[in-house]
Amino acid sequence: MKARQLLSLYTLSQNAKVSAMDSTPTLLPLWVRCDMSDPVQTTWFGAETVCAGNKPSGVKLYYVTCKGPVVDRKSLITLDEIKQEHKKRHHSSSMAMKGSARFSLFGSTVVENTTIESQSSVTVDFKWSHVESILEIPPLSSTATLNIKVSSGDMRSPMFEIYRELEFLQALADGLRTGEAEWLDPLESMSAVTLTKAYLAELQNTAKTLQNKESTQSPESTKLKSEADTPIFNSLLERGDLDFVEQLWVRMRRSVKSYQDIGDCLKLVIEALRYGDIKPWIHRDSSSSLSKLILQSYHQQIDHVSLTGVTPVHMLLEMGLDKMRKDYINYLIGEELTTLNHLCYYLSAEVDLQEQVIRLRKLHHLLEIIVTCSTFLGLPYDRLFLLTQSCLQHYKTNPYDEEHEFKLPIKPALISHFYQKEHPVVWGVEVSSGHGPREVRTSLQLSDRPLVDHVIFEADYPNETGNGDSEDPAFFSTMVCCSLVNFT
Repeated sequence: MKARQLLSLYTLSQNAKVSAMDSTPTLLPLWVRCDMSDPVQTTWFGAETVCAGNKPSGVKLYYVTCKGPVVDRKSLITLDEIKQEHKKRHHSSSMAMKGSARFSLFGSTVVENTTIESQSSVTVDFKWSHVESILEIPPLSSTATLNIKVSSGDMRSPMFEIYRELEFLQALADGLRTGEAEWLDPLESMSAVTLTKAYLAELQNTAKTLQNKESTQSPESTKLKSEADTPIFNSLLERGDLDFVEQLWVRMRRSVKSYQDIGDCLKLVIEALRYGDIKPWIHRDSSSSLSKLILQSYHQQIDHVSLTGVTPVHMLLEMGLDKMRKDYINYLIGEELTTLNHLCYYLSAEVDLQEQVIRLRKLHHLLEIIVTCSTFLGLPYDRLFLLTQSCLQHYKTNPYDEEHEFKLPIKPALISHFYQKEHPVVWGVEVSSGHGPREVRTSLQLSDRPLVDHVIFEADYPNETGNGDSEDPAFFSTMVCCSLVNFT
């Protein structure tokens, strides 16, 4: 009753013929929460001023009612009843009807009545005209848009191993920034120093063997072949051209657990270079400090490096940035999803190391999104290409944000096998008449959870019945009706 009184006062205050004021100010829309204690279970009342020019000419009154949860579809309101409800409040010879629906394609899953939560989700929104029945499946002529939100670190993702590599790199960057590092648990049982010594010894032995055989094959090529099937190189972005620095990074990031480890490993490598024990090859475009020392070693002249303070961490971080950037480039260019020109922002080594890590995380998040849509949804090349360009453009000017939803237009036929046998998360129909500010709408939303959060809905059966074992899910019904009050 109090809510209705507030709306009456709002309407009277906007009517110049009733108000005592010479000039009636236009008020902001008014919304009043209700407790569903009336017969129609109203949750909101609303009022909005309609203007002709700068003067109020009427008020739109809104009524939001909620019911549910309901399993029996026969008890839901019909399209004809929605049309009649609309005609009660707006007499018009023509009415337009639109349908909408949202389906979940990827996200949290239910296994044996247990929900496995996921921070990642891919939903699809449909919009179409000519609605024929309540809860109808969106026709293939609908307009469809994917809403993609992916969180890094999902163990189901093919990118999970790459994510762990990135986490180690981030730990190094955080250590440089704060002065304290939180070391991840090593993935190797052997110590970092032992692994490094073994690697250097194998390179020396391989080089001697190749010299004896007068072979032209490089030591690293032989090493890659012997280790290609081990877990160290088993990942989605696996490359067959890891150079010496990259292979050293792989070993160290899996075994390092202290600052001392990093310094000791790099000391072993630099001494081997200085005394000519190894002559490793590196990629021509490598930019890390260690790569520069290797280039100097080709001329038997190496600058002195003081492996004190944060210098070793700085050097290892550079190695990781170099390697992971090449991993991402290899995938994106190999799949023809972009060009080097479009990646310049993400690959720049001209900015400080912390900014380089941020940009690398952005590039990783982009790949998480692309791989999710490719692996789990099977999206075709043209959609993946468009999504890649959209993500690259977004992250050039926006901060890293895993909560951001990327939008991707898509043809319903490409994903029809995902949603046509599923139940919608939200299904809606809207009836409208009139034009411009005098347009009046009546809408129904059916959802798998309440669309209002200030009212507690009670069910006569356990929630699992509606969302687990039952073939037909439970829906909450939200109806929004609108009336137009004219002052003229």
